[in-house]
Amino acid sequence: MSDRLGDASSRSLLEQALERAQDSAGEGSRVYLRLDAENARRTAGAIDRKRASGARLSPIAGLPVSVKDLFDIEGQVTTAGSPTLRSAHAAAHDCTAIARLKAAGAVIVGQTNMSEFAFTGVGMNPHFGTPANPFDRAARRIPGGSSSGAAVSITDGMAVAAIGSDTGGSVRIPAALCGIVGFKPTQQRIPREDVFPLSTTLDSIGVLARSLEMCAAFDAVLAGEEPRGVTPAALATIVAAVPRNYFLEDLQPAVGSAFARAVAALSAAGVRVVDADFPEVAGIGAVNAKGGFSAAEAYAFHRRIGTDFAACDPLVRERILRGAAIEDSDYLEMIHGRASIIRDFDRAHAGFDVILCPTVPVIAPAMASLERDPDEFRKVNALVLRNPSVVNFLDRCALSLPCHRPAEAPVGLMLIGRHLGDHDLLSIGAAVEHALAAANGAAAPSVRT
Repeated sequence: MSDRLGDASSRSLLEQALERAQDSAGEGSRVYLRLDAENARRTAGAIDRKRASGARLSPIAGLPVSVKDLFDIEGQVTTAGSPTLRSAHAAAHDCTAIARLKAAGAVIVGQTNMSEFAFTGVGMNPHFGTPANPFDRAARRIPGGSSSGAAVSITDGMAVAAIGSDTGGSVRIPAALCGIVGFKPTQQRIPREDVFPLSTTLDSIGVLARSLEMCAAFDAVLAGEEPRGVTPAALATIVAAVPRNYFLEDLQPAVGSAFARAVAALSAAGVRVVDADFPEVAGIGAVNAKGGFSAAEAYAFHRRIGTDFAACDPLVRERILRGAAIEDSDYLEMIHGRASIIRDFDRAHAGFDVILCPTVPVIAPAMASLERDPDEFRKVNALVLRNPSVVNFLDRCALSLPCHRPAEAPVGLMLIGRHLGDHDLLSIGAAVEHALAAANGAAAPSVRT
């Protein structure tokens, strides 16, 4: 499916997306929990008529987009990937993020599958099925989560952009494992009211797409900003840190090789690459020792709404229930500890424009091995969350860009930017995206409409 509108009509792009989503031989039944074909066709037709009349439209107008099933959409039930919410009331109005997408003319195809309550990075959902990673599909590898359906909606041509959430990597993990781009903005840039929460402290709203430019176009709309193109930064002006500790531990060979090639390619292209230690990161584990903000805040929220824990995925339930043991004093200590680490980290590493590391240290494993062995599930979940969750804790922005060679297992390169340095990070990311494409012998993606 083309990411370009060009001479194609919005309706034709939508029909391509719907055809893929409704293909009985494909992943559509596991990608979308609900399709909204009628409203999508109505929106696409209206955009085509406006374009024909010469109206000036948003850069994302007419483009099919999927939405993770935790954003309130007027008239739809938000289930957050859980059967416990199937009988909940339909949303009375759109959340701010959806309202902005609609106002800009985006065509919402439907609501995508996810880890139940967004509480694992693996992306498996025993209630509604799990869409398979596009790589080595016969092996049915995990898509990554929690925005699992979001990622596969892009790889399989069921949308040109996907809106997800990211609490500890839930946009960047599936982007990395599925070989696409994922952008997690600084949390405060995009409103989160009427979005089903995991952790109010850490939740962010992000975008997945085939290119950085497409992510940036949707991000601007979600943030309520004027449309702006992304101008690639001059590579020779970028100072990039490569960590000596933590982020590079326990890398699978395929990930280590792809990361080393990417760093070498960027250095050869002019980026100033500096090896650096990040001792502050070691303190995050101590702050999160009892379960962290996600467990504390998720447990409080689910207790308030009366969630039937017995009906939940046991591997999700155990993570939520860890929050029951977190006392008020523990929570206040977490807040203080986080603020202290952020302050120390920002002060110590202010000289770096970006930090480079693998998004996740492994390639996507087969689902079957995780279904058979809960301990293996827990191990993989912890591994895929390890690197990206640091960004949410530090309240920064980050990108995952594919850095593997064609036909190889997908590997993501994570670029960590500064707090509210989102536009700078997108410019750096655009330059890096082009440099990696050139190094891997591929054409850099372009999605200009």
